[in-house]
Amino acid sequence: MVSNPALSFRPDPGTIPTDPGCYLWRDRHGRVVYVGKAKNLRARLSSYFQDVSNLHQRTRGMLEVAASVEWIIVASDVESLHLEYNLIKQHRPRFNVRYNDDKSYPYLAITLGEEVPRAMVRRNPRNDGSRYFGPFAHAYAIRDTLDMLLRVYPVRTCSKGVFDRHQRAGRPCLLFHIGKCSGPCTGEVSPEEHLALVEDLMAFVDGDTEGAVEALEAAMASEAEKQNYEAAARIRDQLKAMRTALAKQVMVTGKREDLDAISWHADELEVAFQVFFVRNGRVVGRKGWTVDRVEALDMAGLVQRFMVQVYSERAHTLGSGAKALTATAKGGADGLIKEPEGDATHLVGKEVLVPELPEDHETLEELLSELRGSRVVIRVPQRGAKRAFLDTVEENAREAFQQHRLKRAKDFNARSQALKELQEGLGLEQAPLRIECYDISTLQGTNSVASMVVMEDGLPRKSEYRRFRINGVVGQDDFAMMHEVITRRFKRYLAERDLPLEDEDGKPRKFAYPPNLVLIDGGKGQLNAANRALEELGIEGVELASLAKKMEEVFRPGRSESVMLPRSSEALFLVMRIRDEAHRFAITYHRSLRGKEMVESVFDEIPGVGPARRKALLGHFGTVRAMKEATVADLEEVPGISEGLARTIHDHLRPGRRRTPVER
Repeated sequence: MVSNPALSFRPDPGTIPTDPGCYLWRDRHGRVVYVGKAKNLRARLSSYFQDVSNLHQRTRGMLEVAASVEWIIVASDVESLHLEYNLIKQHRPRFNVRYNDDKSYPYLAITLGEEVPRAMVRRNPRNDGSRYFGPFAHAYAIRDTLDMLLRVYPVRTCSKGVFDRHQRAGRPCLLFHIGKCSGPCTGEVSPEEHLALVEDLMAFVDGDTEGAVEALEAAMASEAEKQNYEAAARIRDQLKAMRTALAKQVMVTGKREDLDAISWHADELEVAFQVFFVRNGRVVGRKGWTVDRVEALDMAGLVQRFMVQVYSERAHTLGSGAKALTATAKGGADGLIKEPEGDATHLVGKEVLVPELPEDHETLEELLSELRGSRVVIRVPQRGAKRAFLDTVEENAREAFQQHRLKRAKDFNARSQALKELQEGLGLEQAPLRIECYDISTLQGTNSVASMVVMEDGLPRKSEYRRFRINGVVGQDDFAMMHEVITRRFKRYLAERDLPLEDEDGKPRKFAYPPNLVLIDGGKGQLNAANRALEELGIEGVELASLAKKMEEVFRPGRSESVMLPRSSEALFLVMRIRDEAHRFAITYHRSLRGKEMVESVFDEIPGVGPARRKALLGHFGTVRAMKEATVADLEEVPGISEGLARTIHDHLRPGRRRTPVER
């Protein structure tokens, strides 16, 4: 029997419950490395504590890293699906499958959170009360469609700054004059009338098209009967634009039905998924994902995990009040928060078409039905239009897989080679899977800041980036600044390493996980300062190096000679990329502080303008430049700004300029 490393911490089987729930494997630092779910926790966990030669290779790799296991009980199988998704999203375990969008897809966004909603194309949905449609395969496709639909539904598309400027001027913009905006900024239509246009636009994009076409045809006929031929011609043009937009939406079936089609193409290492969303018989969106098969899951298990991921993500992105797939931990994450608000039927089709049924599809149907608010069926079509449509989705998945393989083979091999070369070139005991790079940014000792950027497995981990404001060094002393930053970072590590990785509010602790390699942007001086900080704190097991810009030399503690990585090596490209990223991150923070200081200094010179009025002025005008261009009358429109104070502000912002009679 081959020794199983997990036997050293195996819990007593009698203490493991037989209830459904989720389990978490953690490494020696307490970091979650794998999350799974089970209908029977005792039976599932017992399968890990056996001869490792009987386990899948990926499972053996996980057990070699793991140092403990814990579990969370839930009330039902559906709740375990909810909880598993949220735990994976929260912890991002390295041995769970990773879903990567093959690109950033565009959505049509309607900003319902604003008093006068705006239609726009947005690539990164945010939880701000907006309603999202899509995703769409190409930005130009949705932009062209929106441009045509504005002739029928002339809703606002301008930014807040443009809207406010024309509202103050009392004159609508060019879009109003060419018939692509109804002019809500100047009261050409009331907010209620504009909202009605927005609702009609959303209904059309969501697939309710027949009623809109019939209404326009009836209106055109009515105007023609009244011999209002100009009005009839305008409606005719609107009908033409609407039919052109409809032609861009592919018709799948002859029925007005809602369905989603999911298919994939896979090998032993990766899977490419494609999803097409059909509403009222027309394709209204599609999206693709790629999955690293780092778990010992068959396709049925992968499909189940993928469907939970897809629809949970859609609930967050498109929800607009739909049921939330979230779980809360109360000493064991035993409850689910579900907030049914509004219409969620656009999130999930009545049917979900797949080439083969996912694992435990009855439970999955229950979850999707709960999300939609009505019955959802998962089925495998055998013939007809739906089978042909699913074959089309599979062709798209195959093409996406081939494109991804070409790109991924190059990227993965380069990253693996870079880490191996870096380990050998710097004489490290192990490959630096987690690298932290630090850089200082200052301008003659003012507004001094530092950045910390992180790469894991050769890829940026932006959620782990940190920035520091130097507060213990006066003047230009880069060495002392680096000593301060490294000391602060690793003091936090010492304080947090023995604590749970999440705080009382469930948020991850910022510095609880140590790097394999600390990379300093600088020469020997910065390196010695960082090394002194680590020695003073008694930090062990963390390698240290610095990269000097002049010759791209790498310095190591205790070595008089620098390490010259080959100019064409992947290792040198890797350390240069992370060094440049740390520099960019530090410069961005430094500029933001300088800009804030400059704004504050402008206001400090104006008597009578305190924090409240400063906030009101910036909220009204947006920038100091816009304030400088404003007249006294414009300044008086800001709440809390009297006529006399407006003149004072105007004179301070534009010294030496005489006011015109109108401004007086």
